Amino acid sequence: MIRVAVADDQAVVRMGLRALLEREPDLEFAGEAADGAAALDLLRRTRPDVLLLDIRMPGMDGLATLRAIAADPGLAGTRIVVVTTFAVDEYVFAALQAGASGFLLKDSAPDELVNAVRVVAAGEALLSPSITRKVISLFGRSGAEPVRGLDTLTPREREMVAWVATGRSNEEIAGELVISPDTVRTHVSRAMVKLGARDRAQLVVFAMRAGLAVPG
Repeated sequence: MIRVAVADDQAVVRMGLRALLEREPDLEFAGEAADGAAALDLLRRTRPDVLLLDIRMPGMDGLATLRAIAADPGLAGTRIVVVTTFAVDEYVFAALQAGASGFLLKDSAPDELVNAVRVVAAGEALLSPSITRKVISLFGRSGAEPVRGLDTLTPREREMVAWVATGRSNEEIAGELVISPDTVRTHVSRAMVKLGARDRAQLVVFAMRAGLAVPG
């Protein structure tokens, strides 16, 4: 079972997400919170696998909550999917920087949201092509930055990190390069270990920081 918590200041949104999650046989609703401080308390008490987190909440907002989660080693096992009405560059950038593993809009289809929970619970990142383009555009304007461990990557691993930054899955990358998904998975996993990336979302951030050339 994948245990899922919800943090959103709108009661009707929390109710809708709870109903959606509870109808899935492999998902378990772990609790809800109306603000960031309550969300942190909920996470520490219940230790869910995934948190669906709103960005704009009273008091401690979603970004501050993300940063607090990242700073607490005891919460390292919880993956965060940001669910918001605001598809703004600054929110995307800040949420990924702060530790989000996925980013969805509130008007996403129910099956997209459920799929997002399963994807991030499995350690993958969930970034739509439009979100990925925002991140690429933002980092393209800011220029390359040093990334610790980048020089330890093999040329093939660097290539795979750049492909991951396009938002493609292992299977899609394999199709582009005419290699097996297992080969892609191996190179991506090794790159994540060398860079200390917690998941593919952070790998995207590292690729953009380093200014790695993103394949066509």
